[in-house]
Amino acid sequence: MPDALALIADLGGTNARFALADAGGTRDAKILHAADYPSLAEAAHAYLDMVRPPVAPRLAAFDVASPVTGDQVSLTNATWSFSIAALQKDLGLERLEVINDFTAVALAVPHLEEADRSQIGGGAPVANEPIGVLGPGTGLGVSGLVPSGGRWAALAGEGGHVTMAAASEREAAVLDRLRHRFQHVSAERVLSGMGLTNLYETLSQLDGVDPVSRDAAAVTEGARTGDPHCVEAVNVFASMLGTVAGNLALTLGSRGGVHIAGGVVPKLGDLFDRDLFRSRFEAKGRMRPFVAAIPTYLVTHPLPAFIGLRSVLGLT
Repeated sequence: MPDALALIADLGGTNARFALADAGGTRDAKILHAADYPSLAEAAHAYLDMVRPPVAPRLAAFDVASPVTGDQVSLTNATWSFSIAALQKDLGLERLEVINDFTAVALAVPHLEEADRSQIGGGAPVANEPIGVLGPGTGLGVSGLVPSGGRWAALAGEGGHVTMAAASEREAAVLDRLRHRFQHVSAERVLSGMGLTNLYETLSQLDGVDPVSRDAAAVTEGARTGDPHCVEAVNVFASMLGTVAGNLALTLGSRGGVHIAGGVVPKLGDLFDRDLFRSRFEAKGRMRPFVAAIPTYLVTHPLPAFIGLRSVLGLT
């Protein structure tokens, strides 16, 4: 239905981003704070009341920061849960697609322009080879693209919850301390907004310093003003992200490249040490030549998930 108007939404742990979409693109994008609405349905109705589309959307595609394994969906880092069928009925939709948030980001990658990404090391991507996608935000999203019959198939996994591995004695000490707190230390525990805070607090404690209460933005600001444990937290973050990105490249054979999306790295700006990231990405022993050839990219497009959602509905 190329002329259909669609409702699309990128649903994270903190914000819900809504827009209207058709074959020409997206418009009327709004960011709603998820905690202000008891349910997704109420947030969607509130958005539609704000923008008052000329006709009611018949199609919708939402991405969620959680697994999608059936009709019932519960967001991992937010309080919303919903039935896909019930939500479709509530919103009066003919079709509603619900996918993982990083599946949506992955589906956007083939449609990105060169201006939408910045390369960090490596060579040229190999055509029709798997592509890795990961991104620290409220949590850590992980996905990938594999070629399938002339098209791209996106992987819907939960790679952000893999066990984080240390690559230095300092990192081992950090993870050991975090294990006493969380039992299982996933990659998301260190590679996310909350992860940046966890790193700062733990590094401070290891040096016998009582950490100041800081969220990710405050840790970033502390790094800019030279606080040593904030600086170290940002650098450990870059190194550990390189470790996980390199693991993903090896797992998928991502000779088509690895893309870093999510909100945290862009907010770090020039504090994100690309050399630390890339050095750790390539530090794979006997497989260094394999990963050294793989390009890594920082996605700079502000809302790649919207592109992926439009593709799910056949609007790209």
